[in-house]
Amino acid sequence: MAKKVEYLGTGRRKSSIARVRLVPGTGQIIINKRPFEDYIPSAQTRLDVMQPLEMTETTGSYDVLVNVHGGGMTGQAGAIRHGISRALLHVNSDFRAVLKKAGMLTRDSRIKERYKYGLKKARKASQFSKR
Repeated sequence: MAKKVEYLGTGRRKSSIARVRLVPGTGQIIINKRPFEDYIPSAQTRLDVMQPLEMTETTGSYDVLVNVHGGGMTGQAGAIRHGISRALLHVNSDFRAVLKKAGMLTRDSRIKERYKYGLKKARKASQFSKR
């Protein structure tokens, strides 16, 4: 029996983590067992997710299966985009130049700053008074 071909990529953004599988297919995208349009209602956010596939001209040739958790909708979309970009590198290493130039392979490491004791939030302190 022949082994099923699939390409894996993990994407992260803020506190979101996406595990992406690319399987040769018709271009269907499933996120957490739901259709792409149902999971991400915003058209602009959907365009961001599709960007790596459009840049490498592989839009209709792979089914994208995604498990994503953590964060909000935009953070999850960024994690999915990062995961798709990493999985495409396993498909063809020539895609690296195109994806790297567009900044798709760089992890957006901005996360919420930790809370510090003695303060109300990460940086907010109570107002200083001399007396």
